[in-house]
This record gives sequence, structure tokens and C-alpha cells, in this order.
Amino acid sequence: MGKKARLKAATSASAARDSGDVPVVGGREACPCGSGRRYKACHGRATAGRATTFVARPFEGLSGECDWIALREFVPAATAGLTLTGKHRDRAVTLTTVLPGAAPALLRTDGTVLVGLNSQVDATDPSRGIAAAILASLDGDPGTAVELDEVAPDGVRLQDLLDPSALLDVTVHDNFQFWLAGLGDQGEQPSELAALLEQANAAVYPTRRLSAAPAAYWCAMGERRYLRWVLPHPENPLLDALARLHAAGHSDLGTGTRLLGTFRASGLLVPVWDLPADRSADQLEDPLAEIDKRLTEALSISTPLTSAERRARDGLRTRQLTIR
Repeated sequence: MGKKARLKAATSASAARDSGDVPVVGGREACPCGSGRRYKACHGRATAGRATTFVARPFEGLSGECDWIALREFVPAATAGLTLTGKHRDRAVTLTTVLPGAAPALLRTDGTVLVGLNSQVDATDPSRGIAAAILASLDGDPGTAVELDEVAPDGVRLQDLLDPSALLDVTVHDNFQFWLAGLGDQGEQPSELAALLEQANAAVYPTRRLSAAPAAYWCAMGERRYLRWVLPHPENPLLDALARLHAAGHSDLGTGTRLLGTFRASGLLVPVWDLPADRSADQLEDPLAEIDKRLTEALSISTPLTSAERRARDGLRTRQLTIR
């Protein structure tokens, strides 16, 4: 481009930015303002900000809300079958923690759909973004990943799309080999997919879902062992209950374990316990059932916290993080 042409382009871009008269285009397209950036990273950001509202608890009302959060935040590789309602009730859709390249969804050659929890299609309301990915994949080309740049602010949410009576049956995997199922007889896998699979498998750490309480997951990260448990209770009563247990010396899961603190994800609290290196998931079932019982009892207490319990609560608050 010559000097005059560059000057003309820059002048036109400046005028477009100053006037605010920038056409709406696809998120991956170059922004019409001439900035050189994609629309979604330029003027599309302001448009998206005006069109959507942040939802603090996006999976509220779904069956297995706590497991939805666990799979999105800290379970490396897992799947769960979803049951749709309405005209799509006969379509097979499987939820997964992540897909190759963080794709929103993948329509397999056999007509089944894989939808990813971590595609970041709509960070303000993941429920709406995931629902949009499911609907887009149902009409897609078999064997292809869904590309979804924008989500309608008034589009359907998972709460509108899924059968509320269907339980979320989670299967935890040791790797992402399930990505390859249903792709048809394609012979040798494309090198790009093979590289993504290898990279994803390398990031998987051993994880087990316990049966003694919903949404409780044991994991092994290097030499460390942890239990992370997503709880459905409102934050303040839950912190009070945990503080009561901690002050009484009943917040552990057995010898050598300790309650590290909590983190907040998708509107709910997730207590985390540090475990001895030799503590397996099976060995936690009875202690988890016991602390679940103690926690239920503590949640039913309405009397004010004692001074020791208040100190315990303050300690828990100082060790609290918010993921998203």
C-alpha cells in the first residue's frame, strides 16, 4: 500500500471511530473502523458489553448444578449425557470439560454432539453460550467443530433447553481419547488433532468423583492430594457452618487432613481439603459421609457464632478466592 493509500485508510478509520458509525460484522472479521483488530476485540466488545448482563450463578436451576461447576472449573477430563426437551429430545448430546482447540461444540459423523464447558463463547452467561453451541451443532455439518462468535443476548439458556428432571450422570476419564469416538473411519488422525490430544492428555491429573456426597472430587497433583467439594448452600450460612465445625475441631476428613479454605466459582463456594499423599479416594468415602452429616447439622443452627467461631470464620474468609 502506497503512502497516499495508507493515509486515506487511516483517515477513514479515524472518521469511523470518531463518528461511532461502525457496522456490525462477524466477531472474527476485521473491524470496519480500520484498527486492524478483529471486530470482537474492537468495537464488538462495547456492543457485547451493552447487550449482555453478567450472571453470577449461571447454572442455577440445572440438575447437578454443583457438578456443572466442578467440571467447568477443576475436573480435567469428564463427560455427562444431556437430555434435551422439545423437538430436539431425540438428539444425543454429551457434555465434556473441554474440546480440541476449546471449540464450543463438535458434531460427530454419527450425528451425536459433544459440547464443551470451557469454550468461553459467552463469559457473561456460560449457560446461554453453551445452549447456543448445542443448537448450532444440531444443524451443523457432521464431523466438524462449531464456530460461534456471538451469542444473542435474548437466546435460550440451558435451563430452557434441558430436561430438568434428568440427572447429570458424570463419568470422569483419565484422558481425552473419547474425543476420537464417533469421528468415522478416517484412518490416521490429522496431525493437528493428534497434537491437541497429546497436549490435553499431558495436562490431565488423576481425579475421582466420590459417591458419599454430590460433587466431591479427589485429585492427585504431583505429590499432593486434595478433596474439592462444590456445595449448593448460600455463602454466608455455609461459612458459618464451616466455622462452627472448624472451631470445634471437626472440619477435617481424618488424621493428617485439614481444611485449607474455600474458593468461589459460578456463584457457589468450594471447600478444599489437603490430604496425606497416601490417602486414596476410596478411603475418603466414610469421612466425607460423616462430615456431610456434621455440616447439615451445623447449617441448622441459628444461634450467633461464638468468639472462637467468629475467629474461625474470619480465618476462612482470608483464605477465600474467587475464580470466576
